[in-house]
Amino acid sequence: MLVGYARVSTFDQNLDLQRDALTKAGCERLFEEKKSGKAGTKRPEFEAALAYLRPEDVLVVWKLDRLGRSLVEMMRTIDGL
Repeated sequence: MLVGYARVSTFDQNLDLQRDALTKAGCERLFEEKKSGKAGTKRPEFEAALAYLRPEDVLVVWKLDRLGRSLVEMMRTIDGL
């Protein structure tokens, strides 16, 4: 199953562009949040998406920067997947 994760950093930003892209990509389940991706900031929906994944699932993001705000954080996430 394709599982999508979308995030914007502020409440005045809109998730529509990411949501549309993930839906068109075939994601059956979406996790969304309006939360800063600043290093050290907790992202509960991102954590929920990771917990939801099964071995055969694929996590889909609109851009790689949705996985984290630093290269180290993104690499840890990728390694964990």
